[in-house]
Amino acid sequence: MPTSIDPENSGTTHPANVSSSSQSTGVESATLHHDTEGTNRDDDDQLDTLNALLERENRIKEGAERFLKLSLTETMRLQVESELEMAAGEIESLTRKIELASRGKRRKNGIPVNRRKFAGQAPPVGFRFRADSDDRDRDDFRTALAQANACIKSLNSLSRPITSPISASSPSSISSIPAGDNDRPRIDIMNRLVCIFQRNLRVRYEINLAEVVQAIIPSLADRCSMRCRAAAYRLIRHVLVDSDSAGELHKQPLDWFIVKSLARDNKHAVEREQVIKLIRTIVDIVSEPRDRRGITGTGMIPLSEPIMRAFLAVAEHAEDPFRPICVQTLAEMVLIDIDLVARSGGIRFLLHALGEGPVEVGPMLAATFLHIIDCPRTRAYLRLGTDLEIALSPITDAYGKGADHADRMRSCTKVVQLMLRTWSGLMYFCLEDQHAIKSIVNTLRIPSLETREIILDMFFDLFNIKAPEWYKTFIDGRRLTMYRKPRAFADQLTDQKPPEKAPGTLKLTDQYIALLVLVFTDAGLIDALTAMLEECTTGSNLSRKATLLMAEVMQMANRVLPLNVAAKIQAVPRVFNLAADYNRGEHRIIGTAALSAIDSFNRNRLRLQPTVRNARPRANSTEDAVRRGQRQVEQVKIKMGMQMDDKTFQSSLIETQVMMTKDNTKWNFEMLQELIEGPLLNHKRLEEAIKVARFMRRLLSFFHPFSHRFSDLPKKQPNIRWVRLGCSLLTTLLASPDGIRFLASEDELLKQLVKCFAQLDPFNGTSESDPIFSKFRISETLTYGYFEMLGTLSKHAEGIELMEKFKFFTAFYHLSELRDREDLITAVITNLDCTIDGHPRIVLSKALTSSDVRTRLYATNHLGDLIRDSLTPVTWTLRLLLTQIYDPEPEVCELAIQFLEEACDAMEVLQLVVEMQPTMDHLGEIGHPLLLKFMSTPMGFRYLYSAGYIDREMDMWFHERNIYYVVQVEIFLSKVFSSDAVEDDEDVLAFDGVVPPHFYGEMAKTELGCQVLSEKGHFSEFSHFIKQHGLESEDLELILKLKSILWAVGNVGATEGGLPFLEEEEIIPAILEIAEHSPIPSVRGTCFFVLGLISSTSQGAEILDDYRWEATLSPLGLPTGLCIPLDLDKFISLPTWNPVKVTGDCDSRLLPPTSHIELEVITAIENLSNTVIANAASRSLAKMKSRPEYRSAFSSPSVFFRALHTVSTQRYRLPVRRYILDLFTTELDGDLVLELSECANSLRAPPMFKQSEAHINRVVSMFGLKHARASESDEDDDDDMGDDTNDMMNDRNPAIMLRPVSRIIGFDK
Repeated sequence: MPTSIDPENSGTTHPANVSSSSQSTGVESATLHHDTEGTNRDDDDQLDTLNALLERENRIKEGAERFLKLSLTETMRLQVESELEMAAGEIESLTRKIELASRGKRRKNGIPVNRRKFAGQAPPVGFRFRADSDDRDRDDFRTALAQANACIKSLNSLSRPITSPISASSPSSISSIPAGDNDRPRIDIMNRLVCIFQRNLRVRYEINLAEVVQAIIPSLADRCSMRCRAAAYRLIRHVLVDSDSAGELHKQPLDWFIVKSLARDNKHAVEREQVIKLIRTIVDIVSEPRDRRGITGTGMIPLSEPIMRAFLAVAEHAEDPFRPICVQTLAEMVLIDIDLVARSGGIRFLLHALGEGPVEVGPMLAATFLHIIDCPRTRAYLRLGTDLEIALSPITDAYGKGADHADRMRSCTKVVQLMLRTWSGLMYFCLEDQHAIKSIVNTLRIPSLETREIILDMFFDLFNIKAPEWYKTFIDGRRLTMYRKPRAFADQLTDQKPPEKAPGTLKLTDQYIALLVLVFTDAGLIDALTAMLEECTTGSNLSRKATLLMAEVMQMANRVLPLNVAAKIQAVPRVFNLAADYNRGEHRIIGTAALSAIDSFNRNRLRLQPTVRNARPRANSTEDAVRRGQRQVEQVKIKMGMQMDDKTFQSSLIETQVMMTKDNTKWNFEMLQELIEGPLLNHKRLEEAIKVARFMRRLLSFFHPFSHRFSDLPKKQPNIRWVRLGCSLLTTLLASPDGIRFLASEDELLKQLVKCFAQLDPFNGTSESDPIFSKFRISETLTYGYFEMLGTLSKHAEGIELMEKFKFFTAFYHLSELRDREDLITAVITNLDCTIDGHPRIVLSKALTSSDVRTRLYATNHLGDLIRDSLTPVTWTLRLLLTQIYDPEPEVCELAIQFLEEACDAMEVLQLVVEMQPTMDHLGEIGHPLLLKFMSTPMGFRYLYSAGYIDREMDMWFHERNIYYVVQVEIFLSKVFSSDAVEDDEDVLAFDGVVPPHFYGEMAKTELGCQVLSEKGHFSEFSHFIKQHGLESEDLELILKLKSILWAVGNVGATEGGLPFLEEEEIIPAILEIAEHSPIPSVRGTCFFVLGLISSTSQGAEILDDYRWEATLSPLGLPTGLCIPLDLDKFISLPTWNPVKVTGDCDSRLLPPTSHIELEVITAIENLSNTVIANAASRSLAKMKSRPEYRSAFSSPSVFFRALHTVSTQRYRLPVRRYILDLFTTELDGDLVLELSECANSLRAPPMFKQSEAHINRVVSMFGLKHARASESDEDDDDDMGDDTNDMMNDRNPAIMLRPVSRIIGFDK
């Protein structure tokens, strides 16, 4: 909210008014002191004591509140806030005791008086917090109801004696005068009532709303203070509980108070805020009981047209701080009661705000109008071709606006993109022969429009084209053959291991984008891009970007459109005509350059942007040749090294410097690596290095943990090579019996490593202050490399024997019991190779059942990676993963289910998992996707059918889950197509865009499933419902059920065994009928996706081809699940409509004024709505108010009512409304409202009343005379406007004639 006033504390006094704590009593003290004066005189002593205590606590509270406004330390602020909270309970306790004592129920227990408390004038925040947090403090219902009735009586009694002299100034200035102590009791009592309503919701239902409103009407008068009126509106808001109470409030005489409050300036922000909150509460209450059967815009908001126009004026005023919330509220209103918003001019304003309003509300308003378009009844309030097209104006009217208009265009493209990615928006813009679509495309043809790049970017986003790094190279005009992928980018591709779908799998988004490509190419997008190429022969970044878009569209058409449709797009006849134009050289240059660029793009696309990242490199790829050559060189090196002679070998050992120094920085690392990976693989050379030269002993001593040489090296990139060298050294040693014997008996490496683990073993008792495997060393030094070396040992059977000999696995088992060292067990299971059956698998299984949740999560994730990386199904990994679904931690279960679902995409894995027959009843919702996969196999279906799962789930899907399915799919599509889509959104990640599995679809994949489906008879019921309600346009519940049944039928038809069901029921023609004639765009879109599902089988594609819906086929001729109508207009064109004529209430007309003075005033006020003559009218009103003869008019209730009626039936800007209301010296209060009500009855014109010609002439002549006199002397304020002018008005013609003067020239007699 754009005001600093606390929304729930509006009734509090300003800090400046709190000068004396003795004068500032709280809500409870004022109310209760008033209540106790006239009752229970025998208990005065006790009541006086309680009141004195209550006053004391109020003073403490006020001091604490003032203290909080100072700059305090965090500790001090927390202490003061704690004291305030304690104060609330104390005052509440005292209040209850006073109330009970006043009714003769005395309490004899002592009252603590030394505890500090939060109390005072505005208890709602503190009281509501305590009411929400501590149910024990809630008042008894009867007590609370009695308190509420007492407060209402107090308000009624306070409303009588208040009198205040009326100043001659405007009401706005009157309201700004402090009301003194008169308003203090009112505010306190109203806040007390709000407190009661917040703490006892039941009281709201028992209180008579009409009595409350009548009691607070005096508090809404102009003579009352701003905070008093704010407290009154706040009280009304808290009285409302349901639509009946909102309707009852509509009958109360509050309209003119609300109109006046909304017209006040920003000095009255607290009051205006509470009025807007009251309106929002009414809207929220009315929207709550609407069920799914309700139609969009058919509700009833109990707000009058005067309030709506006053509210609309606030929304229209660009500088008003409440404008954003008013715009959002109007958007909500139009979805509930579109007729009310239309009558008050709200639709026109929202359309203007969509095109020219604040950028931040554009997407919200676009979504609102898209919802309106989806219903035939509500879209009739829009004028086709003019209304919603205003959203395109920043794009279509960009010519001549300059570069400053670029930001506006970018925000507009986001809105247009949002609208075109919905069925409602796309089908609306395709009306009238795609006029709106073509207007967007044709903006690309304007040569001088510098901002066309923004439109090109919109098309890239609209078609979901991701721009990789090499696009910049293409746009800059450089050759793509010179572009190489960065090494980091290549490494990133190899490191990523996401689950990839098959290359031919297309998604729901691809199906919709296929339709978008077809629509825009049909609207001339390719020709418009070609026109951009013709502008310059040398080419520019803009033209190359257009070429890039053309190439991408052609590539996309080849992927998602049928072959004959894609061929028409890829023909690009205009480009070929340019290239073949030998008469004009520049045309030929442009055409050949474009074709060359497109060809270069297609040739280099696969090299620079592979479609499947984890695919095996192709044998004929450039990179493969380099890798093949590198492998051959390495193999030759190894062979040559193994054949090295003695002299060369000895010199190589010496050259490594290992025998000369212990400083590893002086060692020749390259020579070391060549020796270890070459000559030392020869058993003879290795034996010589161990026994004769003692080279191996010196080298391995570097890796000993207690030598603190390798283990103390910092963990930096240059030192990582020593870890790889250690792993290579162990591999070389394990390849020879001498090397194994050397590790087992002669070297200390493995012994010292076991001792290092023993330092952490709680069962060993030999703990060290600075162990080798401390957290710091593992994270900051090369100590982590020992785990990789142990992983190298675990890859060989000989290495596992060595680890068993030195009892490494025993140490690992003990380490798994450590609660604060999950880093150790994760490092162990990450590096151990579980290929060989034995202890490594046991260590992994022990980590999977660790007491630490983080360890179990990491181990489960590691197990999932093992399953993902294995080329063939491995039974032991699947068994371990199945045990994780019984983990007590839900997060571990979900992760295990996720890996199981991914693994079960392979039929071999699915068959193995089904054979294990896991129990998944305990998983609930997270286990359903995996069970649906089980259903797709005969064995799995029989297993689930025997367990009773099929019958139970079938009934649930028939009654509930079908609806849930369609909701989830539509949420996914709306989020993935939204302008601010986030890739890691939970709903976006729910499924990867491929149609999610459906119960009926999975059932139809097996023969037994089809048999059960036939026996149940569900499909025949689906068929009957589609044929009966296919063209439903009113009942939202039936429409939602229709969508869910269509998805069920589509998933059944997507299988070979389910398609006969559709043929038997002849349901495909019915779906096509809905797709082409349904008045609901979203239902047509559902049919579009369903027909794509039906085309997933070859037989289904052949059936649809007979109805002129062609399926997209893969290069091998297999259907891809995409289907496009050949008759595009028949599918995307909605039936046109005649706009609804919004007419006002006939009873709103008034009888014309009988007095000439009234006529002048009202005429001038009406002229203020005309921006052309508003200034002259304003000057006339200023003159009138300054003259004595007009003062009676500005204090007359009837004239004031006519002015209110005028501003409530016509459009006036907020400053003008404020100016009109400030003209009158009448004070708005309860008595004046009654007079205004009488005027409304007496001045209302009969239904058959027609205004006489005399009155019309008088109005026009008044305009003419006033305009003429103003033109003679605008500065003459003393000019007489007496009776002579009045006598002339009935006889004179208007000074301004609307008919032009005509003369005939050339035919003189």
